[in-house]
Amino acid sequence: MSQSLRRALGILIELGEGPRGLDELAAVVGVHKTTVLRLLRTMEDERFVHRDGEHRFHLGSRMFALAGAALEQRGIRDIAAPHLARLNEATGQTVHLGVYEGGDVVYLDKYDSRHAIRMYSRVGLRMPLHATAIAKVLLADLPGPRRRRVADEIEYTRFTERTITGARELLDELTRVSAQGYAMDDAEHETFIRCVAAPVRDASGHVVAAVSISAPEVVLSRDDVLALLPDLLATTRAISADSGHTEGKHE
Repeated sequence: MSQSLRRALGILIELGEGPRGLDELAAVVGVHKTTVLRLLRTMEDERFVHRDGEHRFHLGSRMFALAGAALEQRGIRDIAAPHLARLNEATGQTVHLGVYEGGDVVYLDKYDSRHAIRMYSRVGLRMPLHATAIAKVLLADLPGPRRRRVADEIEYTRFTERTITGARELLDELTRVSAQGYAMDDAEHETFIRCVAAPVRDASGHVVAAVSISAPEVVLSRDDVLALLPDLLATTRAISADSGHTEGKHE
């Protein structure tokens, strides 16, 4: 491996721990500041790093794109599959895996319940952003300005008397979801279905998917659905660990 490549990789690894100044990076790499600055400028041009107003360096957008591509190539659906199957078997209820893509939240996988009453959902189907537990979990992880922009652009179709009907109400709900670590669809999309959802995180701590358990009211009460939360959280923690996430880091 060439010295320049080794130094560049060392810089990126160090920036993965947090923003750094030029002096700090020079000390880590073990070369003069002019050499480090030359490498940083090249990486800055290619968006591998960016410099803030205080002249501290951060990982750039190209790194996040590559991280996302790496996860996709591993396949979050494949990573999650055995865990989802076990959750479905343990609870007997419908289990969904959902992701946020191109402004839409879509089902990536589904495991049907063992009961005669089945949900009409299917893989690839888009979910209402304001009325489903998975969508709430995924939106709650967005940066504040983007979260507000998404909330302002939603068409707030009222599906039931419990459906969220405005941006302010949704933003308050997303704040609660972020704080408590899970979301609930309390008969907000369909009057007879309740869902609870929790996030799946990658190595960076970002939410890359969400898992939900759904049950019809005739099968489980609201309290019974919430009682499944420990099983759900254990599942999402296991999927997150297999996706490179370290519990308690970056959260």
